[in-house]
Amino acid sequence: MVFELQQKLGAAIRAVLKEKYDLTFDQIPLETPPDLRMGEAATPIALQLARTLRKAPKIIAQEIVAALGAVEGFDRFEVAGAGYINARIDRGAAVRMIVEESHPSGKNKNAARVGHPDVHSAEGDCPTAGGAGGHALVEHTSINPNKAAHIGHLRNAILGDTFVRLLRAANFKVDVQNYIDNTGVQVADVVVGFLHLEKKSLAEVRQIVAGCEARSGDDHTAGIDYFCWDLYAHTSRWYTEGTAEEQAAKKKIRLDTLHEIEHGGNETSEIAELISTAVLKRHLETMQRLGIEYDFLPRESEILRLKFWEAAFEKLKTSGVLYFENEGKNKGCWVMMRPGAETVEGETNEDAKVIVRSNGTVTYVGKDIAYHMWKFGLLGKDFGYKKFFSYPFHECWISTVEDGAKHHPHFGNATAIYNVIDSRQSDPQANVMQALRGMGHAKEAGHYTHFSYEMVALTPRCAVELGYDVPAEDLSRPYIEVSGRKGFGVKADDLIDKLVAATRAEVDARQTGRDEIDRMRISAQIAIGALRYFMLKVTRNSVIAFDFNDALSFEGETGPYIQYAVVRIRNIFRKGGTTPEAVLEEFARKSDVLCQGTASAVPQDRQINEGALAPEAAWLASFLAGEKNEGIWALWLRAGRFSLVLDQCIASSEPAHLAKHAFQLAQDFAGFYHDHHILTEEDPARKTFLLATAAVTLRELVRSLALLGIESPEAM
Repeated sequence: MVFELQQKLGAAIRAVLKEKYDLTFDQIPLETPPDLRMGEAATPIALQLARTLRKAPKIIAQEIVAALGAVEGFDRFEVAGAGYINARIDRGAAVRMIVEESHPSGKNKNAARVGHPDVHSAEGDCPTAGGAGGHALVEHTSINPNKAAHIGHLRNAILGDTFVRLLRAANFKVDVQNYIDNTGVQVADVVVGFLHLEKKSLAEVRQIVAGCEARSGDDHTAGIDYFCWDLYAHTSRWYTEGTAEEQAAKKKIRLDTLHEIEHGGNETSEIAELISTAVLKRHLETMQRLGIEYDFLPRESEILRLKFWEAAFEKLKTSGVLYFENEGKNKGCWVMMRPGAETVEGETNEDAKVIVRSNGTVTYVGKDIAYHMWKFGLLGKDFGYKKFFSYPFHECWISTVEDGAKHHPHFGNATAIYNVIDSRQSDPQANVMQALRGMGHAKEAGHYTHFSYEMVALTPRCAVELGYDVPAEDLSRPYIEVSGRKGFGVKADDLIDKLVAATRAEVDARQTGRDEIDRMRISAQIAIGALRYFMLKVTRNSVIAFDFNDALSFEGETGPYIQYAVVRIRNIFRKGGTTPEAVLEEFARKSDVLCQGTASAVPQDRQINEGALAPEAAWLASFLAGEKNEGIWALWLRAGRFSLVLDQCIASSEPAHLAKHAFQLAQDFAGFYHDHHILTEEDPARKTFLLATAAVTLRELVRSLALLGIESPEAM
């Protein structure tokens, strides 16, 4: 509702500026006043025009207000301070708009028109000028398939999955991709562990994998990903043991193993394929516990063997993005300029980015350039595809070289790309964008977003609870970093299990009348909600220090607090012997007649006895007017901000806006619930209004939680 009204106000002001001053604006700055007594929207446009028009801002503001006249959905406009224009929304009209969103005959107003000039956040830009409905490709999770997923990976996956949900709510077509680096050094380290520490053959590795898969059906801690977690840490320590000569020999084993995996067609690469595929399946199962699913799993092995890089290399050389270095430390390498760097003709640039090393091997950035050319449909090549993992309602596909399916979904050719990758990868991501621009693909580079985020650590208290030996001097630190290479970290499944167990104890104590299945389902809903909200509530470029007590608390800014608000509202309707849908239907029918005043204005499917209700035509206005009702109006206004918040989330690539919106909505409802006795209200009309307030709040809370990937339990 707020989104739609801001669109109207922005368009009206732009029309006035064009007609009165012959000024054209793409965007009108609109703000939310800090106090409802100042209105629901404000603009400093008159202050900005003072120098151009050579008038006092207050005079300009008065002229604009006089020329605006009536704007649908607004009650009036006022000039405030030195030249602000404050706008007051027609509260009755706004309430009807909000209720209309849930009525069967109403239009779907939930999908924001992302990129509208008057409501866009200043923090980002929309990938599709002109509105939503584009084809977005979101790559997230991208865990090295060499060990179990850990808590840091969960932030990536939860951020990516939530952003996918937001884009789809805004009517984008979204492909979800999880890039699998199955030929990288981390996989090589595990293979080294199997071959040189465990002394296992290919046949023996197959037996280990099969045994782990058989046991992990009942106990995921017996999975191959857990087995490899310890082996990877052991191998990492092994590299550093012994004399300098012994360490050098071990590093050569590592490099040789990596080359064999990249080349393929040998026993070493078969072991790598076996291990990485088995670990990948476990990763997908772990993420499925959080409601996270994927459409396509592109693997680096196919990027190498389908010669994506060779195709990209020719384009990069032809366009002049890459040049061969004949002097300096990069002699014999193919390099490209770093973003923002300058060259001096005839001089060697020592800071250039190496894309192809002097020995002919391609760097990570080089392969990534080729991959992103494919994403935008610029490479002229494609993967083979085969089904890999089945979800309840769709299949997840994986790349292949041979024996691909003849019929498969079409991936790639996106109009916007979002890569959920931690902030340490900013330089490689910038290099890919630079390469795209250098090849003449500036538009595509402009629609390429590095969706960066900071690390997840543990509070010292959490580390102790998990059984780690924390030195005394570290107990006062704000957080402790985790490291999978060192074996210090929290496996994702272990974390989820611990959260569910802690929640289950509370649910068992409160829900004694429910059966085992119900209690387990509710426990999982609360635990997953707590985890996802904790990962989403802070902006993505802030470090998170995870703590069990903070995440599971029913007080404060937590997932369980918001879920409890949902349960509380549902209990109101249960005790009242009605449903939110029935209340909103009744409210909508009354509003059509009582607020519009004539039966002719009422949709034909809502004709009621106007004569019996006409004497109460002012009922809605009376429930929203006056200082005593400001809290109710604030709650309705908050509920009406959904589309605006959705737009802000996408424009700034920041799901935290929606997390904050859901929490504030739950907070506002807590105040409303405390101040108004809904079920004991004696005035039937006011009782209907209070119930409608609760129903709209419930709808918005459930919708917001769903986009955050959080279920709304029936009981807690």
